[in-house]
Amino acid sequence: MKRINFPCCCYDSEEDRDQDATGGKKIINQTFLSLSQITALSEQNVEGVQKKLEEFLNFRQLKTSLKEAILLDYYTAGFWWAKERNFSVIQLSGFMDLLNFLLENLSDKHMTLGDNLKELGKAMAGIGETYSERSGDLNFFSIEQAKAIIDYLNISLFKQYKLYEYLFHSPREEVVISNEYVIELAPPAVPLFPALLEEDIPSDIYSSFIISPTTAETESKGSDQDLEGYLEEPCPEVESFEADAVAGVTDEDQKSTVGEIQDEIIGNLEAEINEKLQMQEEAYTLRTEKLKSPK
Repeated sequence: MKRINFPCCCYDSEEDRDQDATGGKKIINQTFLSLSQITALSEQNVEGVQKKLEEFLNFRQLKTSLKEAILLDYYTAGFWWAKERNFSVIQLSGFMDLLNFLLENLSDKHMTLGDNLKELGKAMAGIGETYSERSGDLNFFSIEQAKAIIDYLNISLFKQYKLYEYLFHSPREEVVISNEYVIELAPPAVPLFPALLEEDIPSDIYSSFIISPTTAETESKGSDQDLEGYLEEPCPEVESFEADAVAGVTDEDQKSTVGEIQDEIIGNLEAEINEKLQMQEEAYTLRTEKLKSPK
């Protein structure tokens, strides 16, 4: 029977070897996703897997949180890799538990890369063996699947271990992208805009367009308006004088006056037209004579 050996599976003491040999201690104690959630994910495409994981993991700040965006990418890429290798639902669930287990060792327990590799070896112990006391948490994987999982974890997590340590354990400054200010506005003045400084503009412009009108100016303006109204009111004496002047003219006088005006206007027009016609006639006669004369 074949037996898989992991270079990362080593022990520092006899106590570790004895504890592993006796078995019974579960390495991965937490189920990351339920079987119903794994089934729902397996029915989705890659975009659907990402959206479902965002919902299952309760990520609400993906657009502003770098940590949430990296974790979502970590789990989405891992699940899709396992699905492409045709893992069963149980195997998908165990693989996602393993991804979460190793990441929690880094983030919560502050494990170094070496310690985390040891935990991986414990979790995968006994793969490929039947009825073994060393049976681990992932004994439903074959030896070939276990090798592929180790290769994937090496690329996706272990080679980027320093970056993940920085993500979880290095404090970062919050970049303030916006500020809120409470501004108290002054009460509105009588003009639409507050008065400018006197030394910035000429005094005549200030007095004409900016300064508020005084009481005297307001009264004088009111008196001017009263005077205009008085002037616009009709005067009875003027109206009676105009009526008397019109009454002294008869219809014959009006007709004769209009006729004289018409005769004068028409006479002027006839004289002007005759003058222009005479000038044109002379010009045509001159041109005709020039054409008839031999060259």
